[in-house]
Amino acid sequence: MRFGNPEYFFFWLLLPVIIGFFIWAYQRRRAALKRFASLDLIGKLTPSSGLSRQVVKWSLFCLFFFFLVLALVRPRFGAKLEMVERKGIDLIVALDISQSMLAEDIVPNRIDLAKHEIAKLIDMLQGDRIGLVVFAGESFVQCPLTLDYGAAKMFLDAVSTGWVERQGTALADAIDKSSEAFRTQKRKHKVLLIISDGEDQEGDAVAAAKRAADEGIIIYTIGVGSERGVPIPVRRSNDNVVYKKDRHGNLVMTKLNPVMLEKIAIEGKGSYFHAGSNLELSRIITDIASMEKKDLGTSKITTYEERYQFPLAIALLLFLVEFFIPERIRRKLVWKGRFE
Repeated sequence: MRFGNPEYFFFWLLLPVIIGFFIWAYQRRRAALKRFASLDLIGKLTPSSGLSRQVVKWSLFCLFFFFLVLALVRPRFGAKLEMVERKGIDLIVALDISQSMLAEDIVPNRIDLAKHEIAKLIDMLQGDRIGLVVFAGESFVQCPLTLDYGAAKMFLDAVSTGWVERQGTALADAIDKSSEAFRTQKRKHKVLLIISDGEDQEGDAVAAAKRAADEGIIIYTIGVGSERGVPIPVRRSNDNVVYKKDRHGNLVMTKLNPVMLEKIAIEGKGSYFHAGSNLELSRIITDIASMEKKDLGTSKITTYEERYQFPLAIALLLFLVEFFIPERIRRKLVWKGRFE
């Protein structure tokens, strides 16, 4: 047996609370009646009411709550095998991890925002393979193309700007490395998403984008940062921040180069976006969803039938029974004079 929402089992911990409330309410009622008259007299005046009827109603309500929670956790049993065809595109995200991505012109900083938004992108994928390439002065494949989105997010979480000793922003090398990572000669179903501040310092990125486009790769670029220029924090100690300086002691400023990223996107037959508070990834996902999908093969999956209907039906039945059971037994009593 499997459960669709096992976290709802915690609601069963409320059962002792409900029972305790019933007991507390009963005792308060008895205390109020004692102030009115003795319990023996009240019992003779109201013989149709009693503890046994209350216990029955309380028990039915507790059983109703028990089965309602059981329905909420969605029990599943009755396994069956199904053949599922997977269709999608291959998407590689090339993430700039140079020190300039530590700049804080975007909250909390460029690299952390990029990682957060890429994780959201992974959550939105449906059947598409995703890979991750990281680059600064050199590039390497952090995560090869995979359908395991959980593994892809684990690789993404581990990314740090300190991984690459050779600093810089070699966009051309990142595009070439990403093209190799697709590992297919087909000239379609391939998308490259570059997230960078665009400060290209090495290689001809536009020429590399043209080569990638000739292989059928559509390139989207996202510019992270502002064009006015900001310092790069490299170390923090208490309230003090140390910013990057050149060998002459001058403060190094980093700023977005949108022109370079736009040229890459144009050559790659894609689009350029500028990152504000988010990276516009939802718009890119919309474009990807409209693309022709390729067959990624079939796989066997085990599915389980939803059986929440049974405990839900029992819960509703118990609720109705509890609702229609009166608190008092209707009796026609004949007055026999004084109470004995």
